[in-house]
Amino acid sequence: MSGEAKPPDPFSLTGRTVLVTGAARGLGFAFSSAAARAGAHVVLNDNDGVALSEAVRVLRDEGLKCSGARFDVTVKNEVTSAVDKIVSEHGRIDAVVNNAGNQNRKPFLEYSTAEWGSILDVHLTGAFLVSQAAIKHMLDQGGGSIIMIGSIMVECGRGTIAPYRAAKGAVTALGKQLAVEFGPRNIRCNVIAPGYVETELTRELVANPDLHAQIARRVPLGRWATPDDVAPAMVFLTSDAGRYVNGLVLYVDGGTLASL
Repeated sequence: MSGEAKPPDPFSLTGRTVLVTGAARGLGFAFSSAAARAGAHVVLNDNDGVALSEAVRVLRDEGLKCSGARFDVTVKNEVTSAVDKIVSEHGRIDAVVNNAGNQNRKPFLEYSTAEWGSILDVHLTGAFLVSQAAIKHMLDQGGGSIIMIGSIMVECGRGTIAPYRAAKGAVTALGKQLAVEFGPRNIRCNVIAPGYVETELTRELVANPDLHAQIARRVPLGRWATPDDVAPAMVFLTSDAGRYVNGLVLYVDGGTLASL
């Protein structure tokens, strides 16, 4: 009826504070934009200060609420200080999107220990450190949401990505563990596992027209994803619309896994 108040939007993030790591470009920027458009104040993190400042400027120019936090997700003191500062400035931290990542494609036998460690440090240790710092505050405030960014490569790998696949497998397992351990305290943890997305991490594949087309043919929807195809899944899982979703691995892959 015209005189009745509208029910609250379950997909709204109004009044919430969301931290997105690796947010200066690609999926991270898309997650940040989507959360801000849903009403959140988004704290964008990146280790590239110039790119981070530009990403924050773009969102602010659109009238969206956001700020930047430059820190290295693999350095505990930097992570702890940054998360504590977010809570000090905004009163709480409602959600974390563990998106920071890197890539280094080569045959398995050619990886050095340092190269192997670099991939696992950013994807896995970064997610561990940021989640640990945020969850301590979420426990005090009565709840929150952790989003891990996995990959369909955990289920259907290809050559030259051994450390990446191992890291994403571990991140997926960590997400499920947090869901079980902290669900009783109203902290949900879910995993978004994208398929092939055109980002900085896939630029070598995108630059090869034959390979790009070959991969597109494997996707039932017939194309690669854009970051904006994946970002709404984060809004769903972070908002009240996903309030009973916990421990889920949500594949956003255009049907790729279903076709195998």
